Amino acid sequence: MHPKDLNIADFTYELPEEKIAFFPLPERDASRLLIYKAGAIATDTYRHIDQYLPEGALAIFNNTKVVEARLLFKKPTGGQIEIFCLEPHERYADITTAMAQRGKVLWLCLIGGASKWKSGQVLTLPMSGQDTKTVLEARFIEKRSDSFLVELSWTPATWSFAEILHITGQIPLPPYIKRTADKEDEERYQTVYAAHDGSVAAPTAGLHFTADVLQKLQAKNIQTGFVTLHVGAGTFKPVKAGTMKDHEMHAEFIVVLPELIRKIIDQQGRPVIAVGTTSLRTLESLYWLGAKLMRNKHCFDGKLPYIDQWEAYEEDLQQYSVAEALHALNNYLLENQLGHLVAKTQIIIAPGYPFKVADALVTNFHQPSSTLLLLVAAFIGADWRRVYAYALENDFRFLSYGDGSLLWRKPEAEKQ
Repeated sequence: MHPKDLNIADFTYELPEEKIAFFPLPERDASRLLIYKAGAIATDTYRHIDQYLPEGALAIFNNTKVVEARLLFKKPTGGQIEIFCLEPHERYADITTAMAQRGKVLWLCLIGGASKWKSGQVLTLPMSGQDTKTVLEARFIEKRSDSFLVELSWTPATWSFAEILHITGQIPLPPYIKRTADKEDEERYQTVYAAHDGSVAAPTAGLHFTADVLQKLQAKNIQTGFVTLHVGAGTFKPVKAGTMKDHEMHAEFIVVLPELIRKIIDQQGRPVIAVGTTSLRTLESLYWLGAKLMRNKHCFDGKLPYIDQWEAYEEDLQQYSVAEALHALNNYLLENQLGHLVAKTQIIIAPGYPFKVADALVTNFHQPSSTLLLLVAAFIGADWRRVYAYALENDFRFLSYGDGSLLWRKPEAEKQ
């Protein structure tokens, strides 16, 4: 069956609210870890994850940083309008460029209370700094199918948009964490290795890792590498369509250095561990970008490299080895004198997906009827039901601040 024909109703389970973690544990690496390998299930904690990864493995992390994307504006009448910054206008080459804008920027947003925002009305958000007064203004530009285009401008114009968000915004907790973000969330809804501003949701599998855990990996000769996928709010977008062909997957920016691509090429024959579904989507997208170049080396000329949601299921793209595809991608960067790959991926990983790069996945427990649960089902097959039933029966904590798992891919889903 083609994944387009999958019925989302077949990928659901009952998640009682009391199983959802609304707060993080006091210690990151004290979170429980479910280990699934060859059909067997075991439990431990994240501080011992090094014991379940083989020497010589390569673990890939997503080093994106969550930005304070919730902006609360007050109307002159006293009412509140919330602007949730989703992603930059298409005029910007990437999120990094948009975050570096000074003085003003165009952003696609969700708006709480949009009906109360009259056309032409300028909203202001004052915030006193140590030495200067910062004022952020919002102007409504246009309504789009699933968002609003807003112009945000500020003084002093010498500050970047990333700096303005840090000063005026709030951390956007997931919609199922039904509370206001507090001071602790500023640290805990962020990985310890977060480096590049751009996400509106955390790559949650990485929240359990500490400097001590990373040091244990190094001591065992487990290599680490980093990719950047800026997580969009679409990661929480529910699948409302009956079958997947009618669901539009969200697209996200990825940034990868050539050194990491070469490291994956050198890793062939040894395990590659994706820490988080975002890392997995990035790693697999690298293969398909390279495969497209193998098919037509000029396919990205003059445009941003892009993978749409169904391209991975085209048989003529699946014929290349990982080394061939990644060599083609590396050569593309060299020939175009690019110091890093910037691309967008809309890839949807669902049962029937032909895995190419990742051998194991570190991930939290995901919402019923979600694309993230489809990804897990693709990775370990029908055993996802056993894994989730075990986690529920043994009081694992679910979703972003919850516990997690180390899943080894099933043999029948071997890399092609």
